[in-house]
Amino acid sequence: MKKLIKRYRVFLIVLVAMVILTIFNRQLGWKALSITANSVKEMLLVIPPIFLLLGLLDVWVPRETMVKYMGEGSGLKGVLLAIFIGSAAAGPLYGAFPVAAVFMKKGVKFMNILIFIGAWSTTKIPMFLFEMAALGSRFAIARLLIDIPGIIIIAFLLSKLVSKKEVD
Repeated sequence: MKKLIKRYRVFLIVLVAMVILTIFNRQLGWKALSITANSVKEMLLVIPPIFLLLGLLDVWVPRETMVKYMGEGSGLKGVLLAIFIGSAAAGPLYGAFPVAAVFMKKGVKFMNILIFIGAWSTTKIPMFLFEMAALGSRFAIARLLIDIPGIIIIAFLLSKLVSKKEVD
């Protein structure tokens, strides 16, 4: 029982906090509960398709292919592919981490995984198109031209700073 409580302690603390909030301010408590329920619903709609696609990636794409295109010797090709896959991906950032785990399992270079996560979070194609329409092409292109080198530099530095043991 203690092990179960320890494992779910953060959830239990949040649950108790929400109950206390609802006792002292019913309207705010129900609003917090509603937001939480909507977030869980959104997550449950996003995660299953991601895991389905990951299963297909795991089965259909051989490790050798991933290593060839995104592994240690992939060079610029691996960087560009990581940027493209991350930019073309759909869904919230938390969907990138299971994909990154499969990439690690498949032998993708750590720097390319970091670039993929960076691209997923900042260079999404739909976001770029929205920025072009709402903020102007000059802003959207400038942001992209700043973000992409920034992602690559950060990924390079992190791949040098993080030990091989920590990556494995």
